[in-house]
Amino acid sequence: MNHYQTTLEKPVVYSGIGLHLGKETSITFQPAPANTGVVFVRTDVKSRPRIKACLENVRQVEEQSRRTTLGYDYYEVHTVEHVLSALYGLGIDNCIIELDSDEPPEPEDGSIRSYIEVLENGGIKEFEGEFSKIIKIEKPISIDSFGANLTAVPYDGLKISFTINYDNSVLGTQYLSLDVTPETFKSEIAPARTFCLYKDVKHLQEKNLIKGGTLKNAVVVGDDGILNNEPLRFPDEFVRHKILDLIGDLSLLGARFKGHIISAKSGHASNVHFVKKIAEVQRKTKDSLPLTDKKWDINDIMELLPHRYPFLLVDRMLEVVPDKRVVGLKNVSINEPFFQGHFPGSPIMPGVLIVEAMGQVGGLMLFNSLETPANWLVFLTGLDKVRFRNPVRPGDQIVFELEMIHKRGPMCRMKGVAKVDGKVAVEAILMAMLVERE
Repeated sequence: MNHYQTTLEKPVVYSGIGLHLGKETSITFQPAPANTGVVFVRTDVKSRPRIKACLENVRQVEEQSRRTTLGYDYYEVHTVEHVLSALYGLGIDNCIIELDSDEPPEPEDGSIRSYIEVLENGGIKEFEGEFSKIIKIEKPISIDSFGANLTAVPYDGLKISFTINYDNSVLGTQYLSLDVTPETFKSEIAPARTFCLYKDVKHLQEKNLIKGGTLKNAVVVGDDGILNNEPLRFPDEFVRHKILDLIGDLSLLGARFKGHIISAKSGHASNVHFVKKIAEVQRKTKDSLPLTDKKWDINDIMELLPHRYPFLLVDRMLEVVPDKRVVGLKNVSINEPFFQGHFPGSPIMPGVLIVEAMGQVGGLMLFNSLETPANWLVFLTGLDKVRFRNPVRPGDQIVFELEMIHKRGPMCRMKGVAKVDGKVAVEAILMAMLVERE
């Protein structure tokens, strides 16, 4: 089942002290357009550098086993896993995170309940017609690294089974297996606090870390018990927080994840290594799958077309016969941005955009002849015999049918027709050309 992409309805702010760097900082969660993903903006820097939360921006530093750090060019954002976990756990796909320091504030109680409360106050809205990208495990994937083992197997949903094993009588061995939904995340995972062993405190301080750590925002574990006044919130609170961290690192895929992850003793370094392995396998699977065998939902379309909101005008492909014929569709919603200014009292979809959508559908027919279609673009080079027959209005579903007239090398001519309820809305002859991406 596909889900629409989401963002916040309004900006919300949270302030506090960073856990590792100990700086006073404020974080503003801003709404973002569809297909933005999660992007950090360093507002304390004049150039306001943007650092996207993605695997390419993960910095491999020595302290990676204690936190996840993102960086782009000369700028970094540290200890992002709790913020990312809160967004992912609530199902928020797109968010601009303005940060006036290089580390988000750590919630006062060491869990992310405060983040959850703030984000829910911001409200969550959907982008109708813009589906979330989904990464689905089709075959088992496994790694052994950094003293941990992680495996992902097929599952209809997100399930995490996690085992920790410490040479400490208080921590010991804990295990939890949980189907992760926004509801279970809020009740079973979000309240679990960050923790560390008392014997590691000095070691971390020597690395100039946990400067903002206190017994209020972290559980400190000694040999005989915890040093905090507040008791544990769950008998297995420690493994629950490990799941929280894993979810934050998993969000770096930039997609909704479907699969069952089985983890034994993993931390941030092994989590990131594993998520990179998932992305690598997914990329190879996408590249090797013939285009005619794809499901051709919005996720497949976005793998090939470079267009994004508001210029991605194809929702689904219904038929693909390479170099011969394609059929695709677009659902026209009143929320389309062009209706605000194009006859708002009697909204009609602009004819040029119908032709553009027709060109996008036709362009997808050309990719099957390429070994690496993601390395190419399709440009419209000409139009002929364009006729606008009937208007397209909100609520209509446009079916595009295109047939190849002639193809030679990278050039082609296609005959296209756009229909609504079987009636022709637009017809045209389109000329297009394949161009290699720079």
